[in-house]
Amino acid sequence: MIAGDPLPFPSQSLFNPHRILLDSSDFPEGILVEDQLLSQLLNNWFTFVFMNTWCINQPNSDPYFNLAAEEYFLKNFQEDFFILWRSWASVIVGKHQNALAEINHEFVKMNNIPVARRLSGGGTVFHDPGNVNFTFIRNIDKVSDVSFKIFTDPVTEVLKKLGIEAYTTGRNDLLIEGKKISGNAEHIHKNRVLHHGTLLFNSHLEALRGALKVDLSKYDDKAVKSNRSEVANIADYLTSPMSVEKFTDILFQEIGKNIPEAMVYTPTSADQEAIQKLSIEKYQTWEWIFGYSPRYHFKNTLETLQGTLQIGLLVEHGLIAEMTLTGNIASEHGQTISRSLIGWQHEHEALKSALPEQDDLFSLYSIIPERFLNALF
Repeated sequence: MIAGDPLPFPSQSLFNPHRILLDSSDFPEGILVEDQLLSQLLNNWFTFVFMNTWCINQPNSDPYFNLAAEEYFLKNFQEDFFILWRSWASVIVGKHQNALAEINHEFVKMNNIPVARRLSGGGTVFHDPGNVNFTFIRNIDKVSDVSFKIFTDPVTEVLKKLGIEAYTTGRNDLLIEGKKISGNAEHIHKNRVLHHGTLLFNSHLEALRGALKVDLSKYDDKAVKSNRSEVANIADYLTSPMSVEKFTDILFQEIGKNIPEAMVYTPTSADQEAIQKLSIEKYQTWEWIFGYSPRYHFKNTLETLQGTLQIGLLVEHGLIAEMTLTGNIASEHGQTISRSLIGWQHEHEALKSALPEQDDLFSLYSIIPERFLNALF
């Protein structure tokens, strides 16, 4: 067995069609496959006829790497996948959301919590080592075959074995006694579906609430909005204590052994390199995390010693396209400050470097630069 080859779950077949290299031994005596194209076509046929599911218990805790891994396995393989993974503390926004409108900017900045954008739609979620993420990637005949229940039922069955009754409200979530423990989302790519969800096991719920507590009145956009719900940890409903590592192992074994043709797969070094490349070139970039946000308007007020200022921004592709600064400030001075920020990223560090140019005007109107900067978020 070479590195990267899948290993069977107990009682599962060792057959792995993805690794077949056709030669004379694959056919009845006397039949040779010499045509390379025909060989490839037959390999593809075997792959689809004997499709198996590769199972990965992902050890990497980098949220950008883990999100990139999902896209990599979705778009570069023909096999189905079942993956469990955990990430360090991070906020993950949906593909079609306005990232800044979904996070408590001051809280995540103060606590050094990274923000990431995933491939699927839906609302914003909080990851940390106490949260277990599950991912299913499957081939489908048509989009109408996609059902959240197909992917959440295996999870609720495991929870039931642990003495926990979890259920769905039909709103892409799982609850225990009315409290949310899981949020789910999907992405379709050609004939494949990626379904993933969170499982709050023993997450830092105060950090979750702090990171996702936002003032939606500041933003006006057509982006997908998150549904705020009361949350709970699965660990609080267990009859006996259990570590998140033990819980993850139970999930992996129980779900894996009930998947036909399930194989444990260890990503190769080539897989790891390709995933890391995608993580760096896409998932870690400002252009994907914030620049991908839909067009939005932002408004806020700032109290100074000389009165109230009204701030208005129009942001497109993460860049300030228009700005107004009105209130207790001369029109021409408001326009001067506004023009100086046009074209800048609506991002804290970027705008911080732009503000010193306006020190004289800030002094004239008793504007504290740091407070002005914070008022832009």
